[in-house]
Amino acid sequence: MGSLGRCLARGLLRGQPGICLPFGPPRCYGSAPPELQEQTLVLVKPDAVQRRLVGDVIGRFERRGFKLVAMKLLQADRGLLDRHYQHLQQKPFYPALLAYMTSGPLVAMVWEGYNVVRSTRAMVGDTDSAQAAAGTIRGDLSMHVSRNVVHASDSVETALREIGFWFQRDELVAWESGDSQYTYGP
Repeated sequence: MGSLGRCLARGLLRGQPGICLPFGPPRCYGSAPPELQEQTLVLVKPDAVQRRLVGDVIGRFERRGFKLVAMKLLQADRGLLDRHYQHLQQKPFYPALLAYMTSGPLVAMVWEGYNVVRSTRAMVGDTDSAQAAAGTIRGDLSMHVSRNVVHASDSVETALREIGFWFQRDELVAWESGDSQYTYGP
């Protein structure tokens, strides 16, 4: 039975509470509040890939209890980066940012969980590594503001837009985490 069939069988499309997410394969969740399925984009930037920090970054999100629903290693091209960083194109540092982001492969990921956007921003820390608190990804791993290890969406709306830049719908995997009852309760 497909996702839609499961939703119908569980009564989710007959006025009962349920969530159908806009990205990934069509899927519905029981009566879980939408913030449990909130998604965010995280990019492990070229400096972190070169320094072999990808596993450390992933481990922090897993230990926090978030669920990985998409991941890929890629060499970003200018078109993709122009869409992603559209709001920065008029800044004087934009050419250097493009050169940096195309200097090597990066890892794009989508993480899902309760208030994942706000929590991720706290986990990542200040853009300037000198200002980032110890215990944050940038505070622990970044050496300079221009090599700050990761990107993380800054709002739910931005996350939805950015996820659409980096992933096709069918690249997001809908799966049930076996530890969700231990992470979020019944």
